[in-house]
Amino acid sequence: MKRNRLATAALATFAAFAAPCAFAQSSVTLYGLIDQGIVYTNNAGGSPAWEMASGYAQGNRWGMRGTEDLGGGTRLVFQLENGFELNSGRLFQGGRLFGREAYVGLSNERFGTFTLGRQYDSVVDYLAQTTANGSWAGFLFSHPYDNDNTDNSFRLGNSVKYASPTIAGLKFGGLYSFSNDTNFANNRAYSFGGQYTNGGLLLAAAWLQVNNPGAGTVGAITSNDASFIAGRMRVVGGGINYTFGKTTAGFSYTNSNYKNPTGNNYIGLPLAAPGVRLDTLKFQNLEANGRYQFTPGFFVGAQYVYTMMNYEASSGTVKPKIHTVGLMADYNLSTRTDVYVQGQYQRVIGGTTQSILDNAFMLGTQAPSSTDKQVAVRVALRHKF
Repeated sequence: MKRNRLATAALATFAAFAAPCAFAQSSVTLYGLIDQGIVYTNNAGGSPAWEMASGYAQGNRWGMRGTEDLGGGTRLVFQLENGFELNSGRLFQGGRLFGREAYVGLSNERFGTFTLGRQYDSVVDYLAQTTANGSWAGFLFSHPYDNDNTDNSFRLGNSVKYASPTIAGLKFGGLYSFSNDTNFANNRAYSFGGQYTNGGLLLAAAWLQVNNPGAGTVGAITSNDASFIAGRMRVVGGGINYTFGKTTAGFSYTNSNYKNPTGNNYIGLPLAAPGVRLDTLKFQNLEANGRYQFTPGFFVGAQYVYTMMNYEASSGTVKPKIHTVGLMADYNLSTRTDVYVQGQYQRVIGGTTQSILDNAFMLGTQAPSSTDKQVAVRVALRHKF
């Protein structure tokens, strides 16, 4: 009898501690992606180049995401994700441990999701999916210098973000990123955007502004994370995708405006010709893209981008044009492994800026071409786990 009473008491004590755990159900998922291949560039700084490079169609990553049920339809959510180079094993995104994403927040099925940390802006969240590079093609198909961030060249630190639930096909959201500086406006960012889906139709729009991107080490976009370093960055755009049968067709327009730009982390410093002050650099990108799904495991896609550049400097205003054409074929070996081949051609025409911007350059190549033309081809293997 005494032994039974002790056993009953022990079980009651265990149940008292276990009951809250049973209520707060949680889960953690580990995941990753490896994208590795060979790239040939016909002209990289004046010479052809063969290189092994990773993370083109999708960036290499390893991460974890998790939830905890808090009751009443509310969950705690978090995600930690890094980017890495397979060739050397080094971290991308300025050497950050979780450079792709790092956030925690609350999500409610009726009211939406509120998160804090290092996160994507609204251009990436809503608009990028209407471009080839932001949906199925990746890095090599970026608009020149990824001037509109549709390929996610940077993330926003110190950010507070809201994303709505989907209501009758519509979802929207916004983000504010603190400068963490005593000068409140120095290197802060804010963006908002939305998407509407109905059957095979997807409509999207987004807006982003960053003050002093690349200034310092603690702001919204730090010096080792910026695409462009400038006094101000402003991006606005819209796009449409439509899927009918095995075909998906898309069109997007983005307008990027950089005030007092001094450099770009892909091609370095300076952007202006010697002795010239560059006041404003503008890009307008018009893209048409299409993809045909021959079978569930095989597709072919194409992209054309027409970019109008405004180079407004102390030496005058010049308006070069950039033509970019890309083709891609992708074949699934399994549900998690595929092989793909990509080819990209770019040509710069029109007025000359007497700077590095006169030379063709596609992201993923070793260096800008020594001429106004550049060609790159990639063959790669991708695995998701």
